[in-house]
Amino acid sequence: MHPLHQFKFCPKCGSSRFVEHNAKSKHCQACGFTYYFNPSAATVALIVNERGEWCVVRRAKEPAKGTLDLPGGFSDMFETSEEGVCREVKEETGLTVDRTEFLFSVPNQYEYSGFLVHTIDMFYRCHVTSTEGARAADDAGELLWLRPEDIRPEDFGLQSIRKGVEKLLEEYANRAK
Repeated sequence: MHPLHQFKFCPKCGSSRFVEHNAKSKHCQACGFTYYFNPSAATVALIVNERGEWCVVRRAKEPAKGTLDLPGGFSDMFETSEEGVCREVKEETGLTVDRTEFLFSVPNQYEYSGFLVHTIDMFYRCHVTSTEGARAADDAGELLWLRPEDIRPEDFGLQSIRKGVEKLLEEYANRAK
């Protein structure tokens, strides 16, 4: 079921005359407002240390609590995606990002408090000023540095991260040839 069906009232005027307009939107028959349900922006960081190991975290919270993840999260209002990935890396690992490079994006569905949030997960290669002092914090229960050849995509609990890790490992293998 499309998430729009969960919205019963117009977010502008509060009317219950909030009806399906098309596959992407609902329209308020009272005030004329049309609401388009678009995905939320989320970020994912690939951080590689001087030994070629990837920074991987273990999720401390649901969804997929206890599985592996890459640092990242939702972009906040009024920040760019690049600012969001830098903030999330700092919050989850204590590391300071000084340069980002956009790699690719993957659509995702992320369940939060019983609500399915559609996201666009934007993957960035992040260069950090130093890897010293890296520690798990915020949504990360553990921080690991893993060699790419030791990483198994099936250990990552979120579907979009798993797909992204597969793509990153494929890129890594092609460069190694």
